[in-house]
Amino acid sequence: MTRTPNPDRRRDRSRRATLAAALELCVERGYAAATVDAIAARAGVSKATIYRWWPAKSAILLEAVDEAAPIPETFPDTGDLAADLLAWLSGILGVFRDPHLGPAFTGLLAESQLDAHLAQQLRERLIDHRVAQLEERMTKARENGELAADADLEVALDVLHSPIYRRQALHYPLPDDTYLDRLISLVMRAIGPAHTD
Repeated sequence: MTRTPNPDRRRDRSRRATLAAALELCVERGYAAATVDAIAARAGVSKATIYRWWPAKSAILLEAVDEAAPIPETFPDTGDLAADLLAWLSGILGVFRDPHLGPAFTGLLAESQLDAHLAQQLRERLIDHRVAQLEERMTKARENGELAADADLEVALDVLHSPIYRRQALHYPLPDDTYLDRLISLVMRAIGPAHTD
């Protein structure tokens, strides 16, 4: 009995091959050289197939990074806010440090500075829902007394994230766990509950 090929399985195989090829080319040649032509050739699919699924190279890489990123999909809530923040920030650093994801994510961030639509897609797909969960966790911490009642969460979120992105954008060494501990301690002291003697 002859089996009929499963088109869904073939499509999924082609899709996965395309995502993998895009990431591989970013590592081997850099973001700029990972063109749709090169991705199609590496993946063994046609450019027409790629453009049927994705409007541009950036969309391929955005999907690839989103699927493989070690940033937690849900913000951890162990009851220890400092530990949860460390896990969160370590996840972001994990993307930049990952030899397979870092070049693609960095390229996407750089291109998004010149492409407002990509910046919006990057926020919607990778960033906004995760940051919203972080804000929800910190709001809960403020409500249960882990943070001061007047803690400015918007500024705290910026302070927590900015050193990582600044260092990456300007090619400074990324922070290590000791730095993250110091950063979190600083923020917790600034917005933690007031100490009374």
